[in-house]
Amino acid sequence: MSSRTEDDSVFKALAHPRRRQILDLLKDGPKTTGALCETFDDMDRCTVMLHLKVLEEAELVVPRREGRERWNHLNALPIKQIHDRWISEYATHAMTILDRLKADLEKPA
Repeated sequence: MSSRTEDDSVFKALAHPRRRQILDLLKDGPKTTGALCETFDDMDRCTVMLHLKVLEEAELVVPRREGRERWNHLNALPIKQIHDRWISEYATHAMTILDRLKADLEKPA
């Protein structure tokens, strides 16, 4: 899969608020699919599974089977790669501008 396609799938996965909520829940540790379904009492199991599938395709969630249970683990690496490619470059530029502004404001009149 090309980098662009991978980025697209990560952005698509992060675009939906429910998928972001699932990722937030997985920050504390892996959860079973059943536990995730119980958290979202306004969605049926199939809908939660569809969201998990999108997250898996973006490699943001890695499922592991243990007996009859399916444990969902967070994989934050794709988010870090997005950050490194898109956000950090712009953040560095913004910090440079803020440093210049601070220096200009601190100059004696």
